[in-house]
Amino acid sequence: MKKNQSQNFGNPLSGKGDLGKKIFFVIFILIIYRLGTYIPLPGVNLSILDNIVKEQAKGILGMFNVLTGGALGRMSIFTLNIMPYITASIIMQLMTVLSKEFSELKKSGEVGRQKINQYSKYLSVVLALFQGYGIAVGIESLNYKGISLISDPGIYFRIVTMFTLMGGTIVVIWFADQINMKGIGNGSSVIIFSGIVSGLLPAVFSLLEMGKSNVVSTQFIILCFIAIVAIIVFVVFMEKSQRKLLVQYPRKQVGKKIYAGDSTHLPIKINVSGVIPPIFANALLLFPATIAGFSIGGEVTGWRKFVESYLSQGKPLYLILYILFIMFFCFFYSTIVFNPEETAENLRKNGAVIIGRRPGNQTKEYLQYILTRITVIGASYIAVVCAVPEVLTHQFSMPFYLGGTSILIVISVVLDLSSQIQSHLLSNKYAHLMKKANMMRRR
Repeated sequence: MKKNQSQNFGNPLSGKGDLGKKIFFVIFILIIYRLGTYIPLPGVNLSILDNIVKEQAKGILGMFNVLTGGALGRMSIFTLNIMPYITASIIMQLMTVLSKEFSELKKSGEVGRQKINQYSKYLSVVLALFQGYGIAVGIESLNYKGISLISDPGIYFRIVTMFTLMGGTIVVIWFADQINMKGIGNGSSVIIFSGIVSGLLPAVFSLLEMGKSNVVSTQFIILCFIAIVAIIVFVVFMEKSQRKLLVQYPRKQVGKKIYAGDSTHLPIKINVSGVIPPIFANALLLFPATIAGFSIGGEVTGWRKFVESYLSQGKPLYLILYILFIMFFCFFYSTIVFNPEETAENLRKNGAVIIGRRPGNQTKEYLQYILTRITVIGASYIAVVCAVPEVLTHQFSMPFYLGGTSILIVISVVLDLSSQIQSHLLSNKYAHLMKKANMMRRR
């Protein structure tokens, strides 16, 4: 028995609930999820769908097709993916700011967090039903060269589609929960990450094929790969960057002895808002272009002409609005993620102070001051990372999978997974050290 224990020491992948099992469990869930993205909705003409998706590849359809790992383009049972749950979670986060009841629920600890998460799931089901019905109605009117996408449109098709997509969303949310409980990483992020990564290799092959057919030069392809590597390095650097504020805790008296208070750092990331701002900015700007693209027949006039002339990808007005929307959502969402007033109150309750600042209102104002300036840097960084690939995507017809939003999501998830794996290895190694120390004491 002792021999087996000593052999297991130093092997962080051994034992029940170890890292190896967690990783294999995540892979198993992702395989099932990816298989589900190939199961189409009943009544959809797949050949017509393929042609429509190619035509709308640069609209909102193309962007969400990337985030769903191609499920939207194949009109599968997982078409809505995890997106209703993400939308519901953002709405619930907004409610914690706007509603006093939800704010108190958030402050009540783990029980409150679980309730908010439960409400998010209920709201996800409602959103999935509405979005499912909207998709059913929308695709009924789609056709390619006079051939309808749906073979038998009507109320029966809408009901079946609505509940099928809602069921698919519930299954994907369950997958995410299983990853959170039994796997490693954030389940929702890992599922989106898997979808984007699944399209990276085809995107690279598509870019190389463009070079082979002389659509772009070999030098340009080499420059693209150099630029992508440079962007990845830059994003990794910025995502790991943070401002550390020195926090001092009060002295403690134990018996007759007085111990000096501990000091620690309060880290504030440069990119507080994460990848939400570019996703929302893209969705808002691409929505008019998608509606204009779905409009059938007739001369392109009025609002359709304005959208195609000024709000199409790569147009100056589109890029300006894209950057402004990113900046707006960065500031808006950062105030939800990091609340200076709440943080200042928590520090005051624990008797901690930021060096040079009084507890309470002065600490809150200082945190707001720091957050505003950090958000300016973070928003500028996200705008640059997303705007540059946007220009390349339009000018040289580069695949959507090589866009700035995709790069941000992939790198953020990889960094999070790397951090959790390292923490798991360290904690597992520490547990083995403690077991060995106990065994030596018993001897």
